[in-house]
Order: sequence, then C-alpha cells, then structure tokens
Amino acid sequence: MGRPIGTVLVADDEREITELIGLYLTKEGFAVHAAHDGSDAIRIAEALGPDLVILDVSLGDMDGIEVCKKMRAGSCADVPILFLSCKGEDADIVLGLSEGGDDYITKPFSPRQLVARVHAHIRRRRQRERPQSDEQPVTLVYGSLEIDPVRFEVKRGGEPLQLSAKEFELLCVLARQPNRIFAMNELYRLVWHTDSMGDTRTLMVHISNLRKKIEPDPSCPVYIHTVRGFGYRFLAECGALEDVR
Repeated sequence: MGRPIGTVLVADDEREITELIGLYLTKEGFAVHAAHDGSDAIRIAEALGPDLVILDVSLGDMDGIEVCKKMRAGSCADVPILFLSCKGEDADIVLGLSEGGDDYITKPFSPRQLVARVHAHIRRRRQRERPQSDEQPVTLVYGSLEIDPVRFEVKRGGEPLQLSAKEFELLCVLARQPNRIFAMNELYRLVWHTDSMGDTRTLMVHISNLRKKIEPDPSCPVYIHTVRGFGYRFLAECGALEDVR
C-alpha cells in the first residue's frame, strides 16, 4: 500500500461505527485512527495532527461538542471537524456548528456521502494552505466591512473578526459577486464542495453564525439577505445602508 492521501481521526464510542468508517476510508487511501472517548480523542488529535476529525456528538466521558471546543483551542484550530450523531434535531446541529464544527451528518448515514465529504473538506483545506500566487491582493470593502481573501482576514470598523474557515469561505463566495442570488444547493457545493443531499441545515447555521459576527443587527441583516424560497445574496449597497443605521 502506498503513502496515505490523508489522516483521519474517527471518535465514536461505538466501535462498530469506527470500524465501518475506517473500512471505507482505508479503501479510499486514508490512514484512519480511532478514539472511543473524548479524552482519547483530544490526546490523539494533539499527537497526530490529523487532516480531518469525524466526531460523534455523544462520547463516553464528555460530549463531542466539548471535545470540539478543546480541539479548537489546541493544535486542531484549523482542522475540519465533521460531526456525526444519531441526533437530527436542529438544536444539536446549531450547537455543534456554532462551537467550531464544519459539517454535520446524521446516523444512519450513507458511506458514499461520508467519503465524499471527507474528500471535499481535506481538498479544500489543502487549497487554502497552498502558497498564494503573485497576484495583487484585493481587499473587498463594503461599508465598514473589509474582507481580505489572501490573508484570510475580516474586519468591521477596523476591528478583526474571528470567523471559522467555513464562515470565511462562505462570506468570500457571496461578497465576490455582490447582488447575485445564490441558490442554497449552489452555495453548499461551492463552499463544502459536495452535494447537500437535500439537507441544507449546515449552510443555514453558518449563515446565522456569520450574520451574528458581521451584521450591525443580525435580526435585521444589512449584508447577507435571504431570498425566500431560493437562497441568499450579498448586497453591494450595504455600506450606505449600514451608515444610515
């Protein structure tokens, strides 16, 4: 067997699940490591530095959301984290993604879907890590909002904002084509690089979290507008609107 194409940590207290995921990902060429409780997951992640973490929401000694928070505070700050759980309630999805998760898949899941998402997240992370070209950096400015796609920085009123990788990518996709209406499935493909499989809750949660960080009033958004029944758009005129507020 050749060199693995990436390293994945699977943390789930059900050994059958870690073995099943490990089987499919190993066939794809990934090196897979398993953890069966939160403490082991954190320890292995710190030692291993994986390319991606698949994290069950319910672990033995601590829940996966707490594990995610600890990983984000350690050496896995930029590692994609994909939550996996039998819980499908919106509240669980919102909490998991708000605490640093990049994506969410509910059990029972399609192995093909899981593998596709792993490939997409790792591919996107490596694209971000590649050296930038010699092109002159172009900072997008809308009112008091400044977006620097090259340095991965966002400021509002000169103050830096702490955005997750997926929040930043989503903002850039929207802001680079202001006033264009993006369908929800299209945004999912552009940012997550895989099909939504009909579940766009991950996108909706990231939109909500993004609004909380960039909008003067998230309940009455100036920048990211919902096009009811279709998707979202970023308004080019938002600077003038914000100045009026």
